[in-house]
Amino acid sequence: MSKKQSTRHMERRLGDAMRNRLPRAIAELVMFTLKQAWACLFGALMLSGLIISDLIWNNAWAVQRYDALVIYAITLQALFLIFKLETLAEARVILLFHLTGTAMEIFKVNAGSWAYPEPALLKLWGVPLFSGFMYAAVGSFIARVIRIFDMKFAPYPPLWMTFTLGTLIYLNFFTHHYIWDARYLLFAATLILFIRTRVWFRIADADYWMPLPLATLLTSFFLWVAENVGTGTGTWIYAGANGIAIVSLAKLGSWYLLLYVSFVTVTVVMRDALIPTPITKTRATPEGR
Repeated sequence: MSKKQSTRHMERRLGDAMRNRLPRAIAELVMFTLKQAWACLFGALMLSGLIISDLIWNNAWAVQRYDALVIYAITLQALFLIFKLETLAEARVILLFHLTGTAMEIFKVNAGSWAYPEPALLKLWGVPLFSGFMYAAVGSFIARVIRIFDMKFAPYPPLWMTFTLGTLIYLNFFTHHYIWDARYLLFAATLILFIRTRVWFRIADADYWMPLPLATLLTSFFLWVAENVGTGTGTWIYAGANGIAIVSLAKLGSWYLLLYVSFVTVTVVMRDALIPTPITKTRATPEGR
């Protein structure tokens, strides 16, 4: 039995057990939550590392906290590959997002948007090297959630349009420091381009769907919550923040846009999930046939 078949078999048994004990709607919600938790495993482990290290770290120790987090993140990534929680193809594209995320971190930190206040050896222009793994965690989640939920995106716009939009969004994170911030135009562009796109996902043998912009907005909220873990542990500090403060809700917009960059990057290796025409619940034929 392949790993995918084994996972499906385990999900089936767990789902059947839930449905035997709970109303079907609640059972499906529980299964949805469990699968989402499994998909965001890398991110959850990274956040756990931030919290635990903040609670236990002693500045007198030989290794700085940020450096330990780098070692921890590399170990996690290695274990994900060893235990085949990510494929090599997924890891390569997540590495690309890691690098683009680190580049943006270096720019933003030196522009004064936020700072990493603790000392470290493994720091590059004020940015500890573990920070790229926080972006990689987003890429890991997207790649894993597509695979775990057997997601399909239909009707999906032409690839050249999605890659152009992703590039413009990424560039705006830099250029808005010097010229007009185009985020509102980019918000509108995501709706125009993806308003018809449904995210189809599977729980057991049942298919469900959600508009892609709504799915992105909901995911951005949970990333905003995760970002509050980072500021709450003092791992990074926003400019103008007084001590431990709740991250501005305006950051939801930033995460919303950044999720499209991550998603478009992941689709480089997950083209099978992209369907150019609308599909029915059977996923077998386009709608209307």
